[in-house]
Amino acid sequence: MAYKKIDQYDEDITNGLSDVYRQSLGLLGEDINREGLVKTPERLAKAMQYLTQGYQQNAVDILNSARFEEDVSEMIIVKDIELYSLCEHHMLPFVGKAHVAYIPNGYITGLSKIARVVDVYARRLQVQERLTTQILEAIKEALNPLGVAVVIEARHFCMMMRGVSKQNSSTTTSAFSGEFQHDRTRSEFMKLIGTNLH
Repeated sequence: MAYKKIDQYDEDITNGLSDVYRQSLGLLGEDINREGLVKTPERLAKAMQYLTQGYQQNAVDILNSARFEEDVSEMIIVKDIELYSLCEHHMLPFVGKAHVAYIPNGYITGLSKIARVVDVYARRLQVQERLTTQILEAIKEALNPLGVAVVIEARHFCMMMRGVSKQNSSTTTSAFSGEFQHDRTRSEFMKLIGTNLH
């Protein structure tokens, strides 16, 4: 299955999750029969299916669906790709942006496909470190480029809303392969995306 947004929800999954969320609300001390909460378990069940739809998508297929032979060897960058994901440790959101670059080796892909690959992996329970490398590995597998670079900058609600409660902290992760492992190429990429990571 390539890229597909959810417009129909699996009834069995929706019903099963709704039951679990209804029970959870009751355990938290809520009146699950009050007007504002009657439909909340079903809404949450559908929201969770939407937020984790990346499990049903294949990033390599997405890239290959718009793979074109092209004699280009310059760096291609798609930056400031918005991302929204759920931390797998607390299932709280982390939000930020991804910067992705690759140097073609005979093949390019549609620019929108890069953003969709970010979504495929972000729409799963995640840690930022793994998300970064998964994006890189998918591009390597589909395009066999001369190099790939991925930098993600995100703010984690598990740090902002609970625990240390540090609202202004952010996390940056990076992954590089091929030509981007050389200082000159990596520095050019960092300069172009406006990040001072070394």
